[in-house]
Amino acid sequence: MFLTDVDIKKAIRKREIRIEPFSEKNIGPGSVDLTLDNRWWFFKDRKGETIDLSKRGWQDIMQEKKAKSIVLKPQQMCLGITKEKITLADNIVGILEGRSRFARMGLSIHITSSFVQPGISNHQVLEILNNSPYNYRISEGMRITHIVFAMAKSKTSKPYRIFGQIAKGQ
Repeated sequence: MFLTDVDIKKAIRKREIRIEPFSEKNIGPGSVDLTLDNRWWFFKDRKGETIDLSKRGWQDIMQEKKAKSIVLKPQQMCLGITKEKITLADNIVGILEGRSRFARMGLSIHITSSFVQPGISNHQVLEILNNSPYNYRISEGMRITHIVFAMAKSKTSKPYRIFGQIAKGQ
C-alpha cells in the first residue's frame, strides 16, 4: 500500500519515517521532495582502462568534489547525495523517483537503484545522468528527486541499517 501525504505525516509523527533535516513544505500528495547536498562524485580520467567490476567498486573509479553547484555536460554522469538522511521502520520501503520537470529536460536522477530498503538509515545516493544536448547547472538545495513510501506486509528480518554494507558507515 502506497502512502499519501496524510499517511506520511502520521508515519513521521509516529517516527516510522524520519527525515533529517525535514521541511513539511516538501510533502506532496504522495511523496516527499528531497534536496541535493554539496557533495558530488565524478569519474576519474581513465579513458580506455578496463575496470574489473568483480574487484573494484565505484569508490575506486570516482573522485569526490564539494561545490555549491556543478555543470553536467551532455551524456555526463555524476553521483550526488541527498541532504536529508532517511530512516525507515522495518516495514516501510521507499522508491526514489526523479521529478518530472527535470525528466522532461532529459535529466535522469537515478539510473537503476531507486529502491530504498526497509529499515534503512542513511542519505540517498543519486546517479544523475544528463541525457540532453545541453549543459545543465545543478545546485545544492535543489529539490531534484522525491521519495514515495509503501507499507510492507511484514517487518524485514534484515533491516538495512544493520545488514546493508553502505548503511553501516553513515
